[in-house]
Amino acid sequence: MRIQLSDHFTYKKLIKFSIPSIAMMIFTSIYGVVDGYFVSNYAGDIPFKAVNLIMPFLMMISTVGFMFGTGGTAIVAHTLGKGDRKKANSHFSLFVAVTFVIGVFLAVLSFVFIRDIAILLGAEGEILENCVLYGRVLVCALPFFVLQFLFQSFCVAAEKANLGLITIIAAGVTNMVLDAVLVISLPQEHKLLGAAIASAASQVIGGICPLIYFSRENDSLLRLVKPKLDMHAVAKASLNGSSEFMSNVSMSLVGMLYNIQLLKHAGDDGIAAYGVMMYVSMIFSSTFIGYSVGTAPIISFNNGARNFAELKNVLRKSVVILSVCGVLMLASAELLSTPLAKIFVSYSQPLTEMTVHGFRIFSLSFFFMGFAIFGSGFFTALNNGLVSALISFLRTLVFQLLAVLLLPKLFGLDGIWLSVVVAEIMAALLSALFTVAMRKKYNYL
Repeated sequence: MRIQLSDHFTYKKLIKFSIPSIAMMIFTSIYGVVDGYFVSNYAGDIPFKAVNLIMPFLMMISTVGFMFGTGGTAIVAHTLGKGDRKKANSHFSLFVAVTFVIGVFLAVLSFVFIRDIAILLGAEGEILENCVLYGRVLVCALPFFVLQFLFQSFCVAAEKANLGLITIIAAGVTNMVLDAVLVISLPQEHKLLGAAIASAASQVIGGICPLIYFSRENDSLLRLVKPKLDMHAVAKASLNGSSEFMSNVSMSLVGMLYNIQLLKHAGDDGIAAYGVMMYVSMIFSSTFIGYSVGTAPIISFNNGARNFAELKNVLRKSVVILSVCGVLMLASAELLSTPLAKIFVSYSQPLTEMTVHGFRIFSLSFFFMGFAIFGSGFFTALNNGLVSALISFLRTLVFQLLAVLLLPKLFGLDGIWLSVVVAEIMAALLSALFTVAMRKKYNYL
């Protein structure tokens, strides 16, 4: 029996409903890690460093998909909760169209200015040329990549989370197979190009498959129709999703700053070590992001239906689930730090040792990470974009920015790894304060 947004959620039902979103996010991260594995082990260390240098920018410009996905889903699910399905479909269609148009615009600008951007990030020589090559191929798929992020949220609101998971699996398998075929078989000078083509192809599939599904008759809650232009709805979705937009933009900006600090304290090897941590961290953080995406439509629906008892139920159970996951992730990261590092950088013993040592410090952040991610998503789902954006802004930019600038002065290279831990602790405390402060307005405590 299909779980509906209007159901009462037990622990079992809450986990079952959110599992497709969690799996979707984890699988997205895994195929990104596989991409990094092939580049590192077959294309070489220079291309691997180039990918890690340009990747924060590529992720930053794709965040428009997260913004309209999370912000738009809050509006659509809230409208569904009020019983107005026609208006919900119109808003859904409008957000898809706006996201695609913005994706095309950003792709054109990025293609033209990618070399200047790479230079600004510190790339030079062979690394610069690799950044330009990889970046230009990837931005060609950007309009579909932003749709992939958009549909990850809307598939859940449509009560078709499995569709999102199947799409991501198809995209991931495409990426992995093409990586294996192109990166291994092409001449050395074209291996990075092969990896870029593999990633771009997977992003096109990830965006176009849900687009086709929702364009036709289906048994979900949503379908693409001729949208009615509603700038108020677009502005509200932008505000609602500004936290996710800010979070991803800030993470990308901070990632660039990390690379600058690492070049100063550890050279190119520092960037490679940080790249490994980011690949692995994406898998762990994806669990929390997936849970937030999976539960957001439940929160929005019940807020629209004025079912405050269920809001309270979902919030309390979520805190327990996030606590258990945080403990398990921290333990797993500490135990697996060495084998995970060796997957990527076994060709250099000093680099492996640096990565393992840094990751054991960095992984302490996993226990606290889920609370701030869910807290931001919780307020997005309640259509309170201001509080959500403030949590994300402070967590991903201010706290990390201050930490990565100040802590290396006290602890050297270890201060860089410790920066994320300090930022996540502060963000978790901030989320708790906002949750308590806003309890009377939303009646969830």
